[in-house]
Amino acid sequence: MDLQMMLLDVIYFILRNSVRAVLRPRTKPVDGELVLITGAGGGLGRLFAQEFTKHGAEVVLWDINSSSNEQTAKLVGEMGGTAHTYTVDVTKREDVYCKAELVRKDLGRDVTILVNNAGVVAGERMLDCPDELIEKTMKVNCHALFWTVKAFLPQMKAQNHGHIVTIASVLGLFSTSCVEDYCASKFAAVGFHESLAHELLAEDVEGVKTTLVCPYIVDTGMFEGCKIREEVELVLPPLDPQYCVEQAMNAILIDQPLVCIPRLTYLPFLSRALLPWESNVVVYRFIGSDKCMYPFIDFKKQASNGCINVV
Repeated sequence: MDLQMMLLDVIYFILRNSVRAVLRPRTKPVDGELVLITGAGGGLGRLFAQEFTKHGAEVVLWDINSSSNEQTAKLVGEMGGTAHTYTVDVTKREDVYCKAELVRKDLGRDVTILVNNAGVVAGERMLDCPDELIEKTMKVNCHALFWTVKAFLPQMKAQNHGHIVTIASVLGLFSTSCVEDYCASKFAAVGFHESLAHELLAEDVEGVKTTLVCPYIVDTGMFEGCKIREEVELVLPPLDPQYCVEQAMNAILIDQPLVCIPRLTYLPFLSRALLPWESNVVVYRFIGSDKCMYPFIDFKKQASNGCINVV
């Protein structure tokens, strides 16, 4: 009987999600929610702050760079929103826990939506990369997830209300060469998020939702110079940051557990699981994914040597 019920549930959810792909479900309101965004000082973090503000949420901005963080707050204020800025090093758990308590004390309320967005990449081949940069990538992209979730999840569970968003990457679902630090950290982020989602379901904490966001390369400058085969890049160009955030917001507002941006990137994720290793290697070489990070590494090296300016 349990087996029959399980199979019926599997069929039901396949059909339900097929219908949802065509007929968009109703979005949930987030006006009045308190949204905390890490890495809010630039790139996707700034756009997330603006998007949540558009939907009437109040935002808490965490970033290690106070000046860029204040600039994000200024933009939110110009939109008529409310932003609270805190300078936080998310790699240091003591700083995270201390600032989390400060947020609760200052605002007199709990964070209800947590967007773990902060991320870095070393931009060097593994054997050339200083150990400190590798450790930094793991601390920002992976370890920080533990500290922020431990800081805010207890209150969400107590109220049976909240949402945890992890901004990972398609490189957390399938990998490429020369960014071992980044791939390892994003695979870890995906594993962390999925395990957390299973834990909440096992504990019947139905009011706390989770969304894992796995975007392709976003045109924020983080992977400047990365290049795949020209013909393939016509159908899979770097993502416009605004488009990426809008797609992520669409998923968050309907409590979608996982979103890959664009949808085309679901294909290599599936092929990695279904095809032989050698078949995937052949496809990678055709697309140019096997060496796509070479010009990116050269670009980072020139930037660090002061040959070019990076904004």
